[in-house]
Amino acid sequence: MNIASLNLRQAIMYKMQGSDASAVEETITDAISSGQEKTLPGLGVLFEVLWQNSDTSSRQDMVETIAGHLPEQTEKPM
Repeated sequence: MNIASLNLRQAIMYKMQGSDASAVEETITDAISSGQEKTLPGLGVLFEVLWQNSDTSSRQDMVETIAGHLPEQTEKPM
């Protein structure tokens, strides 16, 4: 497999296809609790699905929730 031709969105969607709500919740919970950087792209793809299938009001709620929970300051990454 050529890494340059890997479509990450497609690979994640392929892996998640047919998942029920319980499986999606488990995937999200596991990704967050593991704290591993490699899970972030998968969470991003799932967030993209949520965003694309949400109305304007739901999107605004998400944006406000995220903005309201971002730290005021954090250490600069190495």
